[in-house]
Amino acid sequence: MTEPRIVPRAEHPISRRDIDPDALRVLQRLQQSHHAAYLVGGGVRDLLLGRHPKDFDIGTSAHPHQIKKLFRNCWIIGRRFRLAHIKFGQKTIEVATFRKNVPEPPQEAQTLDPSAPSMVAATSPADEPQVVASSPMDPRQLHHENSFGTAEEDAFRRDFTINALFYDIATFAVIDYVGGLEDLKHRLIRSIGDPNLRFKEDPVRMLRAAVFAARLGFQLDEPVADAIEEHGELITTASPSRLIEEYLKILRSGYAEATFRELHRLRLLELMTPELKTAPPALWESLARLDRWRRQSPTHPAEMTNPILIGALLVPLGTLARQAPGPRTSATDRAMDRVSFGMLPIARKDIERLRHVLTILPRLTDPEIPARLVRSLPGRPSFPDAVTWLEIFGDAPEALERWKLALAQRVASPEPSHPHHRQPHHPQHPPAEPGAGAGIPSGRPRRRRRRRRGRGGSGGGSGPA
Repeated sequence: MTEPRIVPRAEHPISRRDIDPDALRVLQRLQQSHHAAYLVGGGVRDLLLGRHPKDFDIGTSAHPHQIKKLFRNCWIIGRRFRLAHIKFGQKTIEVATFRKNVPEPPQEAQTLDPSAPSMVAATSPADEPQVVASSPMDPRQLHHENSFGTAEEDAFRRDFTINALFYDIATFAVIDYVGGLEDLKHRLIRSIGDPNLRFKEDPVRMLRAAVFAARLGFQLDEPVADAIEEHGELITTASPSRLIEEYLKILRSGYAEATFRELHRLRLLELMTPELKTAPPALWESLARLDRWRRQSPTHPAEMTNPILIGALLVPLGTLARQAPGPRTSATDRAMDRVSFGMLPIARKDIERLRHVLTILPRLTDPEIPARLVRSLPGRPSFPDAVTWLEIFGDAPEALERWKLALAQRVASPEPSHPHHRQPHHPQHPPAEPGAGAGIPSGRPRRRRRRRRGRGGSGGGSGPA
C-alpha cells in the first residue's frame, strides 16, 4: 500500500467557492451516506493551477446502483464502464466508482479462448470512456472493467500523474498517491507506469499527452516523448469515432492552434489526418481566430457547433466541394456529400450544414442584398451558424452588427415554421342552457350530427327499409 501525500488546506490554493455548487451537493450527500467521495482528475489539476475547470468529476466508493438510490436525477450509462451521470438542468456531474487496478496479462494471453480462464486488463482510467480491447463483447472483459477498488487503486489506473489528484471536501485536503503535485510544480507530463505499456493499452493517451502539454504549457517527460516516437503508429488503431471526439474537444478548448502544432511536431497529426502533414498558413490563421473568439467566453459557447469547428479545419484546406446544397438524387451526388478527412468520420449532417453556411456567407456581406433576402435569411436553419462564422472568420464588423441584430430579433420573436401556417378558426358557439340535452355537460356546445348518405344514390334518403 502506498502512503499518499496529504496537503492540508493552508498549503494549497483550492477553495470550495471555486467548486461548482451542484458538485459540492453531490459530494456532501455521498459522504453523508458514509461513502468515500472526492473531487478527482482534471478539476483538481485546474484548480491547483488557478484555472477554471470545464468539468467537475467525482470519484466515490459507492457502486453505481447505490449512487442511483441517492439521486433521483441520476442515469447510469456505459456498458464497459458503468458511470453515473447526475443531471442538474443542462449540466451533468459525472460520478465514477473507484476501479481496481487489474494487471495487464502477458501478450500471448490476450487472445481470448472461451475454454480457458483468462483475464483481460481494465487499464483505462475512469475519465476515459473507451479502451482498446481484443474482444469488447467478452463477458470477462466487462466484469474486469467494472471491478471496483479503492481510491489508491483508482489513482494508479489513470493516465498521467497530474490527472490523479483527489480533493476531499471533508478535510479540505489534496490527496496525492502518484507524485502529481511535484509534476505540477515542475510543469511536467509524466505517465503513471511505463508509458510504452500504457500507450499500447490505449494509443489515444499519446494524443492526450500532447493536448495537456499544449493546453497547460507543460513539457513531456522524456520517457513519454520517447514512447510516442516509438509507438506513434499505434494511433491508427484507435477508434475513429473516438478520435473525432478528441478533435472536437481540441477545437473547443481555446488552444487548438498550439495543440495541433504539438501533434504536428510529434508526427501524430499526419497519421490521423494526412491532409494536415503540410498544412498551409491559412489553417493556422483559422485556428488562431477560433482560439481568440473562444477565449472571450469563460465556458464553451453554445454557438461553437460541430459545423463551425469542422469548417475551421476543412475550409482553409479547400477540402469541401464548392457546390450549392440541395437534394441529392443519384448515387454520385450522394457520394459527393461524403468528405474524407484522414481516418476521421465526419457526419454528413455537419457537412451539409457547413455547405449551407458557406452559401449564405456572401449574401451577408453583400451591400446590395435585395430586401426580400434581408427578410428571409434570418429564417433559414443555418443562419445562426452563418452569423457565428462571420463573427469568427469574417472581417466585416458593420455587416456583423446588422445580422446579429436580426438574429436577436429572430430569437426574441420566432416566426411560425411555415409562412402560411395560421391558427385554425373556431366559430363561437352559444353556451348550452343548463340541462339542455341528456348527458351533455352544462356550458359545453352540442355537436351537430352529420346525416349519413344512403347507399342507393346521391339523395339524402337512408335507402330502402
